[in-house]
Amino acid sequence: MTVAGRRSHPQHVSFFRYEHHSAPLLPRQDFVRRLLRNAAIAAGLIVVSLGIGMLGYHLFVRLDWTDSFLNASMILTGMGEITALDTTGGKIFAGLYALFSGVAFLTIIGVLVAPVVHRFMHRFHLALDEEAPQ
Repeated sequence: MTVAGRRSHPQHVSFFRYEHHSAPLLPRQDFVRRLLRNAAIAAGLIVVSLGIGMLGYHLFVRLDWTDSFLNASMILTGMGEITALDTTGGKIFAGLYALFSGVAFLTIIGVLVAPVVHRFMHRFHLALDEEAPQ
């Protein structure tokens, strides 16, 4: 099958289900649903990342759960540690968790803004297709 002289593709081809550039713009209600789904995925990534950090600070630095949460959340958001580290294992964990947190932060932001960027690019591409000579 062809759409406007192009080979048609399945409308939903990946986990995040973004439509092909030749498909029509997603209706607003479906777009809001997509935003909410991505926000839920981002929230899940935050919970898992905090859990990893809390467990590491609790096991390697011997902090109680409240201080472990505080340190993990501060590292995950890029603010920096609160508690001074005095064990080698704690220092190694904190360094590895800081590296992990940088990647996790970028991933979470990407998941959150992907639907908005995709919609903008899709609308832009559709506008270019309408302007192109037939």
